[in-house]
This record gives sequence, structure tokens and C-alpha cells, in this order.
Amino acid sequence: MARGPELAGELVRLRPFVDSDAERAWELLQDPEGLRLTGTTASFTREQIAAWVRDVPERPGRYDWAVTSGVRRDGELVSDEMLGEIVLNDLDDDALSANLRLNMLPNYRGRGYGREAIHLVLGHAFAADGLGLHRVSLDVLDINPRAQMLYESIGFTVEGRLREVYRDGDRWTDAIVMSILEHEWETDGDAA
Repeated sequence: MARGPELAGELVRLRPFVDSDAERAWELLQDPEGLRLTGTTASFTREQIAAWVRDVPERPGRYDWAVTSGVRRDGELVSDEMLGEIVLNDLDDDALSANLRLNMLPNYRGRGYGREAIHLVLGHAFAADGLGLHRVSLDVLDINPRAQMLYESIGFTVEGRLREVYRDGDRWTDAIVMSILEHEWETDGDAA
């Protein structure tokens, strides 16, 4: 799979990962709240993260973007520093479907960056001159109602629940399965 295209909005710019993103990717995986809300339980070394950042743009069945600032001053980007990541993975060329995943660094959550990143990725995913997908799905942990509300406001529909599928400390938590279809995006999702 080739690198995904750069996608630009008002708040964010999405670009393929570059080697210099390794440190910020490491920070993302050191955030206890982010790990908890995404159900991430694996641990990684800095070397593993650097190798992942280097190799992920060429991995089949997925597109990974670093979320960066889209703000420009005098026509130049203010910063190229990674604020988070957004991923379309589990691409299925026969079913024209993919899975969406988003994770933002703590200082950039709840500020509109994730919402715009999702809009940009869905626009590319459903566009005939983009990926031409029919369906994009995701799962969100039931301990993360803020994310579920965000996804619903964009047009994702709850499809079901995977009971006690992730650990949350000493407890189990459910995953809520959601999706958005191409015609739902054309009708509802295009208005930010």
C-alpha cells in the first residue's frame, strides 16, 4: 500500500508518518488516559515505535496519517509537529470497507482537531477519486462516552456491542461497534 495522500483542513493537516514523528508517537503511547480509552494494553520500546513509524506507510491494508496543525501564517505552516494519529485499517477491497481509529495527544483532545481529521479521512474514504469505500466502521469503549458522542455527531450509527472485550484495570469494558455508510456521509456527514 502506498502512502496516503496529504489531506488539509482549516485546523489540521494529515500527512503520512515521517521518521521524526517517532518521539511524538512514543509520547502518545505513554499517556495513561489515552491508553485506557483506546483499550491499548501492549507496551512497546522506543526502538519498536521508531521502526513502526518508519515502516507503517508501506504496510498493506491501511493508511496511517499524522495529525498536524493546518494553521498557516504568511502562507507557511506554523508547525509540522504531530498532534495525534488517524488510521484507516482493515481495508477490504471486495467489501469496500475499512476501520477507523483516532488517537490524539492529551493537549489536543476536545479542541476540534479530531473531528476535522475524521471529516478529512471520511471525505477521502468515500470519494470516487479517493478510496471509493462503501462503509467505515470503528469501535469505541463504553468508558469513553465523549468519543461516542463525537462519532454519533459525525453520522456514525451504533450497530452493536461487544461485551467485556477490553480490560480496564481490574474490570472489563464493552466495545460499542459503530459505522457510517457512503450514502449517510453524502447526506449527513459532509457538514462540519
